[in-house]
Amino acid sequence: MENLKVMLCCGAGMSSGFLASSARKYAKKAKLSVSVEARSHTEVADYLNSIDILMLGPHFAVELEKYQALGKTYGVPVILIPQDIYAQLDGARLIELAQKTVNENK
Repeated sequence: MENLKVMLCCGAGMSSGFLASSARKYAKKAKLSVSVEARSHTEVADYLNSIDILMLGPHFAVELEKYQALGKTYGVPVILIPQDIYAQLDGARLIELAQKTVNENK
């Protein structure tokens, strides 16, 4: 896949910002064409037409269906980031999950 565009979403974009940074470091080291941005949940609608996947912080589980309906309009899969990936700031596993999800939703 050419330049996978991943958006992470949490309350204010802070905790997901650390995870995005970890994912960008992994992508650079692995020479992957992946861009990872972290945004506040209030900004999601502004970016759905320019991303390949939206990954929500685990604390957004109660709002998952709302975001999935929004993403469906744009053909963007929306998933929750597993708690272990989120807590460990595991950028490698985050990117692997994003790639797998996007490929499964083609």
